Amino acid sequence: MKLIGSYTSPYVRKISVMLIEKGISFEFVNDPPTSAGSKVTNFNPLGKVPALVTEEGEVFYDSPIIVQYIELLGASPTLLPPEPLEALRVKQIEALADGVTDAAVALVLENRREAAQRSEEWIIRQRGKILRGLDQLEKYASQRHLLNGESLNVADISVACMLGYLNFRRIAPGWCVERPTLIKLVERLFQRESFARTTPP
Repeated sequence: MKLIGSYTSPYVRKISVMLIEKGISFEFVNDPPTSAGSKVTNFNPLGKVPALVTEEGEVFYDSPIIVQYIELLGASPTLLPPEPLEALRVKQIEALADGVTDAAVALVLENRREAAQRSEEWIIRQRGKILRGLDQLEKYASQRHLLNGESLNVADISVACMLGYLNFRRIAPGWCVERPTLIKLVERLFQRESFARTTPP
């Protein structure tokens, strides 16, 4: 099994953490889509990572799809609840965390543009998405059910990878203000081997 991705991608990190937690062997192929000579489009026509190549040569792309595939392999521990509606609720938190990440990535790209070309309206919109998303995630984490519960799940992994990306790119540096439960969640998760091994360089 091969995981095509980038060391700095939070979406790729989510899949790497899952595979490590489940003890599934995989080969990591570092191929940032924006680098010259990238072959990512050979695996995903959209030119995005992660892409997972199975032992049979089938390719899955987009991290939520890869999450579903990995769970179908049946390796322990299970990272989605067995009950379909409860699993859907966990997947919704994953989608929220990914949406915050999308907004953070958009800010990173916008900040790389010349100052005169940047859209303040666009920046404000993305910051709003991040802050509203973090507020909702703090509520979920405080409930200690779908997120921040006794057992690690996909929501926990997605949120931790997203917060790690915010720290790595220094986006929304004050995100931890008035979000104590999220702080405790990532402090606990970042001590796990799966997260230590996937820390962006």
